[in-house]
Amino acid sequence: MTTRLIDDGLFESVEPPRLLGVRCTACGTVVFPRQDSCPRCPDGTMAPHVLPERGVVWSWTLQAFPPKPPYRPPAEGFQPYALGYVDLGEVLVEARLDVPRGQVRIGLPVRLTLVPACHDEDGTQVLTFAFRPDPGPDPEGER
Repeated sequence: MTTRLIDDGLFESVEPPRLLGVRCTACGTVVFPRQDSCPRCPDGTMAPHVLPERGVVWSWTLQAFPPKPPYRPPAEGFQPYALGYVDLGEVLVEARLDVPRGQVRIGLPVRLTLVPACHDEDGTQVLTFAFRPDPGPDPEGER
């Protein structure tokens, strides 16, 4: 099956998935998604900054109804999903949570992943970012 990213500009890499934000060169503020100016100060320029792949659920809710366009539901139709803010240390990222509903909780350790978002008219599967439960440290000991 052919796949593509929902927006190439959101990612620094795909394998492994890494999100690309920006950091202000003057005050150090990190922003995602990327933007051209700092929301905190007028002095710096925004430089590319790769975000951590692990974080914790800061807050969450259940997306129980289809979002408005330009959202497109998957071919199987809309299914409710968890949506939340993930604290990556430097920035909160709003994202889909690929976590069973009964297991979602504030403080849950999560890791970045890619999930299907929808299909293009030609059948191409469109992938977006999400966070899933993090089973623990990598074999290399990173956390």
